[in-house]
Amino acid sequence: MLYLIATPIGNLGDITLRALETLKLVDVIAAEDTRHSGNLLRHFEIKKPLLSYHAHNEARRTQELLSRLELGEKVAIISDAGMPGISDPGHRLLRACIERAIPYTILPGPSAVLTALIGSGFPAERFHFGGFLPTKSGQRERLLLAANAREETSIFFESPYRLIKSLEVCAAHFPARPVCVARELTKQFEEFRIGPAPEVLAHYSARTVKGEIVFLISGTD
Repeated sequence: MLYLIATPIGNLGDITLRALETLKLVDVIAAEDTRHSGNLLRHFEIKKPLLSYHAHNEARRTQELLSRLELGEKVAIISDAGMPGISDPGHRLLRACIERAIPYTILPGPSAVLTALIGSGFPAERFHFGGFLPTKSGQRERLLLAANAREETSIFFESPYRLIKSLEVCAAHFPARPVCVARELTKQFEEFRIGPAPEVLAHYSARTVKGEIVFLISGTD
């Protein structure tokens, strides 16, 4: 049985009771970063074998985990934060389980995407999630301009080192459109900075940007 388990995006108190119970019963836990996940497991006094499962070893590790699943072992996948498979490893193994009729289940929990969407105050009935914005300026600009033309709210993950560049594109091309920088969600210095792109750009241009960021652009509605 495969378990994809959501983990806290910041505040450890957000982990679910079901997640804790499942992590205690599985045979092995595949984690994006074993050091990071090791801290989580130690906090809740969970002692289980940990395997690294990240972008650089996903193909090889998937075959290993499939072999264990076919032998009847219980395998859990967790990412550094949030739901595995959302811009994190997990999708490849899940697809393999579907193709081989290996049973699996998803344990819902904290989500940076949904937390940011609700906290922004932007329309949430429909939304577009674009994952991480590209590092290359041309590709990033194309995605941001596409978001400007979209009716629904657009949501992206962004690096603090490139946030200013993204805000500059928005301020130059659609200065009246509301944007939101959701930063350090569920943590001590959580922040929702909402307003027209030029105002948000001025705010972050005057200080050092730190932390994990979800960047949202309101839709045309």
